[in-house]
Amino acid sequence: MKTLAPSWHHEPWQRLQQRRQRQAMPHALLLAGPEGLGKRLFAQRLIQSLLCDQPADGEACGSCRSCRLLAAGTHPDRIGLGLGLRKDGSARTEIVVDQIRELSARLAMRSQFGGWQVACIDPADAMNPAAANALLKTLEEPAEQTLLLLIADQPWRLPQTIRSRCQRIDFQLPDQVRALEWLQQQGVAPADAGAALQAAGGNPGLALRWHGAGELAWRNEVRQDLAGLAQGRAPLLEVVRRWQDNHPAQRLWFAAQAVVDELRARAAGETPPLGSRLDEQELLAWYGQVNICREQVRGPLRLDLLLLEILSGWR
Repeated sequence: MKTLAPSWHHEPWQRLQQRRQRQAMPHALLLAGPEGLGKRLFAQRLIQSLLCDQPADGEACGSCRSCRLLAAGTHPDRIGLGLGLRKDGSARTEIVVDQIRELSARLAMRSQFGGWQVACIDPADAMNPAAANALLKTLEEPAEQTLLLLIADQPWRLPQTIRSRCQRIDFQLPDQVRALEWLQQQGVAPADAGAALQAAGGNPGLALRWHGAGELAWRNEVRQDLAGLAQGRAPLLEVVRRWQDNHPAQRLWFAAQAVVDELRARAAGETPPLGSRLDEQELLAWYGQVNICREQVRGPLRLDLLLLEILSGWR
């Protein structure tokens, strides 16, 4: 069963299909934009379309040999590169140069089925500098009928030398009407769809995920914690422990979002939801610190100390 593509995919999909009909497909394509807008679904659809033996109107048939191999994850001309594992079995936090060298060697070989070769790097913004530099040669000397797909939630992390050598498709938030319509197509009740979409800042994919996984409850907890800290009611170390033990990066995202709502309420002359005693400049500074902390969560620093530092500055 084919997954219905979101309506906001229609325009970039049609542009690519027109290029394909003119035999002017790019050799490198960067799919960029926030998590939750279906970049990976778009990439999967494109890969299926290119490798299918008998596509119809740009869509994979789903039943030929190539489509069956893709569904089984064994198509020899579909190459995936992600974070992977280190030699000791632990998960990597970045894509390293040896992975890119192996990929480049693979792409230097001919397609086994005589058609397209498609390599997908996801998340491309996790390449370290050495890996990104190693990829440049492949981008500068592309093989015929080879497509390199880069998927990035944070494309600004990629070096300009990489970005400038890729055709780019930016996935942007759809308007509210289309987002709500899509959420309801996914089975979210109209009353819940509006609340979830608002909490997700207009991002329908995140709204769907949070609604289904109960993550909206974390949003409410974060706001209660911040309000409690501002009023001196919440024990600091207890809040640190709770955030540390349960999806800290997500909770920090909700905290940053809450600060934006606090500033908006003040600007509109409404009662601020958090009751913070920080002034506007201090709130903006704290917002920046929270986002830095979100990036540091996946690094080597001690998480409890990071959270203690950031929450100690909230009042």
